[in-house]
Amino acid sequence: MKTEELEKLSFGPVPSRRLGRSLGINNIPAKVCSYGCVYCQLGRTLHNQIERTPFYAIDDLVASAKIRIEAAKEKNETIDYLAFVPDGEPTLDIHLGDEIEALHKFGIKIAVISNASLIWREDVRKDLCKADWVSLKVDAVTEHLWHKVNRANKSLKLDDIQKGMIDFKSEFRGFYATETMLVDGINDSKEELTKIAAFLQKIQPTKSYISIPTRPPAEEWVKAPGEEVLTMAYQIFTDHGIDTELIIGYEGDDFAFTGDAKSDLLSITSVHPMRKEAVEAFLKKANSSWSVVTDLIDEGKLLELEYDNHLYYARKLSRKR
Repeated sequence: MKTEELEKLSFGPVPSRRLGRSLGINNIPAKVCSYGCVYCQLGRTLHNQIERTPFYAIDDLVASAKIRIEAAKEKNETIDYLAFVPDGEPTLDIHLGDEIEALHKFGIKIAVISNASLIWREDVRKDLCKADWVSLKVDAVTEHLWHKVNRANKSLKLDDIQKGMIDFKSEFRGFYATETMLVDGINDSKEELTKIAAFLQKIQPTKSYISIPTRPPAEEWVKAPGEEVLTMAYQIFTDHGIDTELIIGYEGDDFAFTGDAKSDLLSITSVHPMRKEAVEAFLKKANSSWSVVTDLIDEGKLLELEYDNHLYYARKLSRKR
């Protein structure tokens, strides 16, 4: 394969809230997937399948990664993970396990971000167990909502997927993440969020991410829910004992405590809505006054929200498309 063709099989490194700086591995052609998610930033699924097939030669994927790793080293750029985040569903690649093993030679951790549709297959779970970090999608646990938001291949069964996710927990020794993408008016009701949280309790993921569409979606009617819903979702998940983070597109300082109370507060509330008591404790530690909060609210950057008889503060979402 020519160099320009090899370059299409990987990308980055790019900044990632979940993975630090990751180098993407593109092991699936656009857009081959088992789902047709209404919010997908890659557009509508062109070829919907659940059969595992070969797509690229293992040596070519490794060669592509090597080119970018060497280029990153020359620029003194850090790579925290080699991440399978392709233009389709990575577990459709029948060579995934062998590719993970081959890439381990670079001494960089391996991540796979999957829609979980094939996790009911023992061979898929075995392949994913070779990775260091795996994220599986849980957008809905009610059958008709699952079909509405993910538009799954008709041969797939939600019960099988859920059982596979539970089985994977007992088999996998790495970082087990889940991700729930919320779409306004579909899977963002208190009832469905409570059901999702109850299911996640059975898995006890290392971390559960709640995200919203921040890029142009496959279907134009898709919208992100508001801050009130995100705060509710976050609290429902945490009330179920789940370590939860929001991913809402804000690319701030990501947990960095810079000494700038405004910047730090925005960074934290973009990931974790904070109760008033927690904000007060934070400001005391930062030797700052409550005026920091009122200024951010006046600037339209922070919102005061009420949920379950408590006041919360959350970063205002960007509505740009």
